[in-house]
Amino acid sequence: MAKHKPKKKSPDEPEDAEKKDIPPTEPVRSEEDKTYAKKKLDKLFWLRVGLAVIAGISATFIFEPIEGEERRWTSIAFMIIIFIVSVVIGKAMNPQLPKSDRKKLVTTGIGSYIFIYLFMWILSYTIMHLPSQSGISNPLT
Repeated sequence: MAKHKPKKKSPDEPEDAEKKDIPPTEPVRSEEDKTYAKKKLDKLFWLRVGLAVIAGISATFIFEPIEGEERRWTSIAFMIIIFIVSVVIGKAMNPQLPKSDRKKLVTTGIGSYIFIYLFMWILSYTIMHLPSQSGISNPLT
């Protein structure tokens, strides 16, 4: 079998000549655009924190008549629905993110949202259902 020698490049031909013909896939963003997007993502984060507090507390009162396991799963479904609403609100805010950062609309503040929602739901439920013998008065009754 014949061996082929690799093609030698001339010294005046750049190595990345093929790569230079490919246009960039994303437009170059200015600092002003980056700052605008960061401010919008910060607003989205704090919106989700606020929604988590409100939804966690309201879940205690909304799902009071439901008993047992159904209450837990209904509250979790409620949490997911409110989060999807926040994603729609985030898209409506139009943060002008590049295509590579589009997932930030979903991932921004998701951990804080989940844990604050659960914390507020558990805290408000515990306060509402304090036993009367504990010596602690219930401020909501």
